[in-house]
Amino acid sequence: MHREIDNIIYKMKSEIFELEEKYLNILQKQEDEITHNISEITQKIDKLRKLLDSNDICLVSNYKSRHFEFIKLPPLLNISLPTISSAKMNTEVLLEQIGNLSAPYVTIQDCVYTTDFGFSSKELLRAPRIIESVYTGYKYLTTITCMSDKLIWAIGNEHTMKLHNLHGQRLESIKTKSGNMPEDITITKSGNLVYTDPWDRSLNIVKNKTKRNVIKLRDWIPLKVCSTSSNDLLVIMLNDDYYETKVVRYCGFTKRQTIQYNEKGQPLYSSSSLFMYTKYIVENKNQDICVADNGARSVVVVNKAGKLRFTYTGFSSTLNKLFDPVGITSDSQGRILISDWYNCIVHILDQNGQFLRYINNCDLLYPHSICVDSRDNLLVAEYGTGIMKKIRYYK
Repeated sequence: MHREIDNIIYKMKSEIFELEEKYLNILQKQEDEITHNISEITQKIDKLRKLLDSNDICLVSNYKSRHFEFIKLPPLLNISLPTISSAKMNTEVLLEQIGNLSAPYVTIQDCVYTTDFGFSSKELLRAPRIIESVYTGYKYLTTITCMSDKLIWAIGNEHTMKLHNLHGQRLESIKTKSGNMPEDITITKSGNLVYTDPWDRSLNIVKNKTKRNVIKLRDWIPLKVCSTSSNDLLVIMLNDDYYETKVVRYCGFTKRQTIQYNEKGQPLYSSSSLFMYTKYIVENKNQDICVADNGARSVVVVNKAGKLRFTYTGFSSTLNKLFDPVGITSDSQGRILISDWYNCIVHILDQNGQFLRYINNCDLLYPHSICVDSRDNLLVAEYGTGIMKKIRYYK
């Protein structure tokens, strides 16, 4: 129907253009006639002036006036402009042409309701316990990530990334492409190692032991990174002036999303020097994006669209020192775990930010990076000892 109306309007416009051309031709013809008459009158006036000055009696006596030829004015043209005559609309015919709605109907179906966004409910242990302890060889252990339940990648105060098993054996060492210390590492869904190099502003992938830059930034410094359930990469970035921090989502190494401000236009994340405060990032099972913002002493959680869901600033009633979040991870239940550096504990929250309990009985010494394996065992990197501890906290 829309196309038919367009065709009718187009046809009417064509008719208007044809009428315009026709009337313009009529007007142009009349204008030409008037211009011709004016030219003849001008010539006659010139001849009469010469005749007045002439002494030739024959020429004067032979003069015949043409006054009556020009006294008649050209005909007046009355041109009416085209108008559109509106037709009465037949609503019933129009509805018939558009179509009809089918009658609604309601059916009743028994439903089984689940809670916790579809996650099963596993009961937390009253007293979590250490089940493995692995020395990584780093003087300062900064980040760990699970390649499998038995293989762990780790980085520290060196320019190498090391693969360990849970017996403490080093299986592989990979140097960064630039020779700089990596800032963070993550494992993609396809099993490739990705690391950030803030010193040359690059995001790098190690595939079949071949290292290559996949993202090279300008004006921004890549810091922490995590892989998502959809195989995207979430990267925390700091600008050159250390005034702005943002989270960028890469899909196939193409930038797809930037998360930086809340609905009021205020920064979601603190700004700080690269060497003073850290920020770790993880995607929860409900696709929330969780950032442990050490500079703001808070955890900031936004949904997949980047809208703020909640912030967590610690369960301060039982803490001896200020909340000092560093590492962050999530488990199969959608629970969020946060390592607290100064208090040497791990906070456990539900997916809505409600505090559940601490892991505070495992003699953790300055816990830094944390992650979980497929069985929801928690792995904690102790910064100063270079030891990775594996903790069971579910029954």
